[in-house]
Amino acid sequence: MSNSYQIVVCGSIVPDPLQTLEPVTGPAGPALKNEMILPAVLDPWAGHALYEAANLARQLPGSKVHLVSLGPKAKLQQVMMTVAQKVPFELAALDGPANGFTDPSETAAALAEAIQGIAGLDKSRLLVFGGWESASRGAGATMQMVGERLGIVDQFQGVDALKVNPDGSFEILERIEGGRHQVSRCAGPPALLGWATGNLPEPKNNPQVGMTNMRTVMPALQRAKAVKTGTEGVTFASVALPRQQRETRIVKDASPEEIAREIVDWLKQ
Repeated sequence: MSNSYQIVVCGSIVPDPLQTLEPVTGPAGPALKNEMILPAVLDPWAGHALYEAANLARQLPGSKVHLVSLGPKAKLQQVMMTVAQKVPFELAALDGPANGFTDPSETAAALAEAIQGIAGLDKSRLLVFGGWESASRGAGATMQMVGERLGIVDQFQGVDALKVNPDGSFEILERIEGGRHQVSRCAGPPALLGWATGNLPEPKNNPQVGMTNMRTVMPALQRAKAVKTGTEGVTFASVALPRQQRETRIVKDASPEEIAREIVDWLKQ
């Protein structure tokens, strides 16, 4: 198999899911309380896309993986110290907010511009990977708009598996309604894939891979272009966590049918 690809993964950083997030309204609009202090991780959906990209590149000699990431530069540096040890990639960094209070269209525009600025980009070999969803930018539209701005019409969302055939075509396993999958065929690149969970575990840390990656990661962070992805002209009336509601009542000798009926009645309220 002589196919080789340029695989670009779009992936941002998000606060560690074990942290308690508290939205606040600041001078520039909604934000997270103590946002710059919160520990951050690579977005889980973007992580699946990155690991799948690295696995594909390993199978096809000559392929290369680029990671385009938009987030606060200081936080990106912290996260990349860990991510760089997972798989080989070349980083293209953008300095901007990653708190979820961003506009998908402006985010897509910034990502597409960064992808187009990759040296030696060959769209006839281009595969754009990203998360089907996001732990911060859960608009469900960012990757689609990235593809449109790049002129990529073959887009697949909710991808769990990708198989490259000897003739260069793809077989793609996509999630659809009802807990089922559909198999799609694509003649070849360019194509955009929004990954769900994929099939690969998180790779183990490899210090040698990390040292190789950091030679390009640090210069990329120093060159990171500042971008605005805010929602100018949009006013947030308030931002708050969902309220918890707990109503406990102890009842003895209730039948399962009675308990189920009471739960259904409570939900209907």
